[in-house]
Amino acid sequence: MKNILKQLGAFLLDIFETLVIALSIFLIVYLFLMQPHQVNGQSMIPNFESGDYVLTDKISYRLGEPQRGDVVVFHAPSSAHCPQGTGCDFIKRVVGLPGELVEIKDSQIFVNSESLGEVYIPDEFQTEAGSFTKNKSVSLGDNQYFVVGDNRPHSSDSRVWGPIDKSMIVGKAFFRYWPPETMGVIESIRY
Repeated sequence: MKNILKQLGAFLLDIFETLVIALSIFLIVYLFLMQPHQVNGQSMIPNFESGDYVLTDKISYRLGEPQRGDVVVFHAPSSAHCPQGTGCDFIKRVVGLPGELVEIKDSQIFVNSESLGEVYIPDEFQTEAGSFTKNKSVSLGDNQYFVVGDNRPHSSDSRVWGPIDKSMIVGKAFFRYWPPETMGVIESIRY
């Protein structure tokens, strides 16, 4: 009987150690390397549907800079009016980089006076200026990025609340894992 209790105790200790190690690995990955996010809303249609799940790479932008065309997850700015205490994160596409001049006219985005060729959005999605960009161009400062949703008529983005700071960016969305039929690496658009 004593031998059985000793074996049972050793078995339970092994399970406990395994759980502690697994939890530690999960926390390290979640806090420092990558994090799952769910797309909520219609702002990234047709490229991301509400309910899609993506993995966000949290280390790339510590080693490098966001690039135009990257899909990023970031903490919502206070002017986006997210409910208090919700930890509201947004997913949008980077179109303007630090030091650039962004302007919206003729239903297009212009960066440094050149039209941004956006092949990833349907022609019927008109890009209109928002309250922040109406009748003016936006000069991006150091560490500022201009981000927009792919579904321009249904996106609250930098056109409405202005550029975001790099410190707000959680990371780059790099892999969609749900739904299974759309699973795969998220490609960055190059202009």
